[in-house]
Amino acid sequence: MADLPALLKLQAPGPQAMAPGACGVSDSRSNYRQPTDEALPATGFSVRLSPMAVNRIHTPCIGVCSTVFGDTVCRGCSRFSHEVVHWNGYTNKEKSIVWRRLNLLLCQVVDNYFVVADADRLATELDFQNLRYQTQLAPQGWIPELLKAAGSKMIPYEHFGLRALPPTEAMTPRQLYDQISAECHALSQAHYDRSYARPVTLVAELTEHAAREKGLI
Repeated sequence: MADLPALLKLQAPGPQAMAPGACGVSDSRSNYRQPTDEALPATGFSVRLSPMAVNRIHTPCIGVCSTVFGDTVCRGCSRFSHEVVHWNGYTNKEKSIVWRRLNLLLCQVVDNYFVVADADRLATELDFQNLRYQTQLAPQGWIPELLKAAGSKMIPYEHFGLRALPPTEAMTPRQLYDQISAECHALSQAHYDRSYARPVTLVAELTEHAAREKGLI
């Protein structure tokens, strides 16, 4: 436990240590609250949604927007540039479509590195660590936030309800975060190029071909 970053205190409080709905972490080891086995469900995926999460579709933005520098796909949230620009004007249905694509993308990448054995435990631990995670995403989509917070310090993934797969061996959480982020961006860029960039290129090629046939160029 000593070699974990200060942010990641490994144990979530048991039901007798903290009143329902409360959230707090003591900096004193003498006041450190240990969990009971009943504190976390053994199985199941009945992850809780806050009232705000139910009534409002949040932005995927994580505060790292590369589209302002000309990227067609944001390196922070993997949205396309036009989705970033027009997000506030989207309907909930349109926002949900974007979220579904991002969710599928994250699951595709994260599933190569982790198995979520206990989603409720993962949610409980992230809540205890005060780590932000998007309820619009499947539990796989929450894992990058844990990896980013852990940084270069190794953590026992099983404590968070995760089973690490062989590709994670010898990689720090931060390295895994960077790798997952890079793979997500590459897939998003390929999706963008296939759906948006290629049609524009094809129109340009057809226009040039027609102009050459007419002797205009």
